[in-house]
Amino acid sequence: MNDSDRRILTELQKGFPLTRRPFNALGERLGLSADTLLKSVHRLKADGYIRQISAIFDSNALGYTTSLVAFKIAPERLDASVEIINAHPGVSHNYLRNHEFNVWFTIAVPPGGDLEEDIATLARETQALGAMPLPTLNLYKIGVKLDLTAAVPEAETESENATPPPTAEHTPLTEPEIRAVGALQQDLELVEEPFAGPAKDYGMSEEELFEFANRFKEEGRMRRFAVVIRHRKAGYAANGMVTWIVPEAQQHDVGRRLAAFQAVSHCYRRPTYPQWPYSIFTMVHAKSEAECEKIAEQMSKTVGIDDYTILYSSREFKKVRVQYFTDAYATWKAAHPV
Repeated sequence: MNDSDRRILTELQKGFPLTRRPFNALGERLGLSADTLLKSVHRLKADGYIRQISAIFDSNALGYTTSLVAFKIAPERLDASVEIINAHPGVSHNYLRNHEFNVWFTIAVPPGGDLEEDIATLARETQALGAMPLPTLNLYKIGVKLDLTAAVPEAETESENATPPPTAEHTPLTEPEIRAVGALQQDLELVEEPFAGPAKDYGMSEEELFEFANRFKEEGRMRRFAVVIRHRKAGYAANGMVTWIVPEAQQHDVGRRLAAFQAVSHCYRRPTYPQWPYSIFTMVHAKSEAECEKIAEQMSKTVGIDDYTILYSSREFKKVRVQYFTDAYATWKAAHPV
């Protein structure tokens, strides 16, 4: 990547304009012509830096039930087990991590689905030697936005903005809203007017689609519409899940303070188990394991907690966006009776 590419990718992670001709608006922000910008984005996607351009929804706000799950899988069962897990349409992320609980994945089930039942089915079919559902108890921060223009990542300092994302009760989506979700979750075509096709495919005008998108964002159903980049390809090779043993009375305070670090993209409080006493989870993206460990050390000193471990992802088995409100879940359930 050249300097212009880094500026483009950094800007596109912040948000993609919900307008008829978004590359015109983006070009103005970046000081580039729409044609030049479009050609650069085409190239960056073809070269593998851009994974997808689409809406990033809050699964729970759409009525889905979600969890992080850790399985203990025997090495000889790993490949077969990963194939079984990845076949579930609600599994969006799946990694091999350096722990006896070695397979870590996120799973979402639609309204009417049974999350515990699905996890039990996957554990049975993979012959998992152990299973730990780790649903979110408190969310302190979510959102990966890497500054690719910084010579030294601004990751080792606390940010002033440590306000957790808003939470609210949400009513079930209407049929037109579900269609709008379907249109907005599609990987955007790299053309001058990229929203025209999805709007037409889902039976609405572009203006109606933008109205839905803006309302989803106001309601917290959609976090943002943006580019998702491939972190490793962009130079952030160390994907460290730093987990912390924190006394119960301190968990909320520590969670909020750890979320304030710019290197932290995700911060949650999750349940503990006798074999897993870590309650606070922070995702740190760094360019090397040494850098990740340095960031974790500074975080530790800041919050006064020195009992932590870092789990690195050594293999990425799956990383996609969940496709909401499709027939895939019903098909999977029919093929996997309890």
